[in-house]
Amino acid sequence: MPASYTIKDILRRGGLLPLLAIGAVAGGATAAFAFAGGWLTPGHLHPAQIVNALEGHDGRHEGFRRAHAKGLCVVGHFDGNGQGLALSKASLFRHATTPVIGRFSLAGGVPNAGDGRVTFHSLALKFDLPGGEQWRMALNHVPVFPVATPQAFLDFQLATTPDPATGKPAPAKVQAYMARHPETKAFVDYMAKAPLPDSFANASYNSVNAFRFTNDQGQSRLVRWIFTPEAPFGELDKTTLASLPRDFLFDEVAGRLAQGPLVWHLSIILPNAGDPTDDATKAWPDDRQRVEVGTLTIDRAVTEDEGPCRDVNFDPTILPAGVAPSDDPLLAARSSVYAVGYTRRTGEPAAPSALANDKAFPAPVSGQSAAKEPAQ
Repeated sequence: MPASYTIKDILRRGGLLPLLAIGAVAGGATAAFAFAGGWLTPGHLHPAQIVNALEGHDGRHEGFRRAHAKGLCVVGHFDGNGQGLALSKASLFRHATTPVIGRFSLAGGVPNAGDGRVTFHSLALKFDLPGGEQWRMALNHVPVFPVATPQAFLDFQLATTPDPATGKPAPAKVQAYMARHPETKAFVDYMAKAPLPDSFANASYNSVNAFRFTNDQGQSRLVRWIFTPEAPFGELDKTTLASLPRDFLFDEVAGRLAQGPLVWHLSIILPNAGDPTDDATKAWPDDRQRVEVGTLTIDRAVTEDEGPCRDVNFDPTILPAGVAPSDDPLLAARSSVYAVGYTRRTGEPAAPSALANDKAFPAPVSGQSAAKEPAQ
């Protein structure tokens, strides 16, 4: 691992509690949600209700995302190896280089929250493909999600919203929710036990939801995918999280990128018969067939004030030809809720980066490849 850098150190150089149990996981769940502004369950649930619940849970922070409020822009490229074309006709899978912008983030709606939380490490990506097509992804370092439906997500937020009198969720509401949703209880237990990456750079990033691929021959199949890092995994000591600097994860990855690019390998995961494709709370076994289709290279980091990611809505249902949503109900929910949140925050004054105000990170060191930022 490279020497430790803070954002201030990088700028000077010319460049960038323990488990919080239910509260942290509730913030983690804000990673995911979005159908373009309509009813999620006809006559019952509207996306604005979920956005209102997110604001009630973490407060309203104008100019910031309602979920994943704290983040860092990144710029890079993807190199396809041609192997993915047997599964999907998406141009990303050709023997070609595609420009990428993205965003590292932590789950939760508080922009200046400390990084010492047991929650999702996330990576959002936007690939600019030939002919004006785009592919947007919203990825988490965990392979599953704590809820299976939009209604469960709303109920989870409401049950875990802090009581103004105590500043903590009401135990009776949390217990009642968990009794109705054993899948969420299983996720909480998983997060308490699973190793937590000590860097954005050495985490794997999962699609979590399933998607439908179609190739040039018209053959279709449902898949998930995972980006696996070249950087060796390191585990955070969860008992020391409360004592770590507020921005230690973002400082650390900025320091790595100041020294050189970071690389992940994209593998498409093929299910066996009976593997669930409509329930993001259920993982597919590790022995499922994988097809490596290319490499993602992140060349540099830049704060949101200067970078290209601030006003991008990383809606995972914005897809190219050859890729379509599955029957997972969370995908329609993510699209519509993201749209409502995007409309609200872009109608508010732009907030400065919670990391380094309006200062940018350095250009890559000599000899490092520099990705060209795509036009927005």
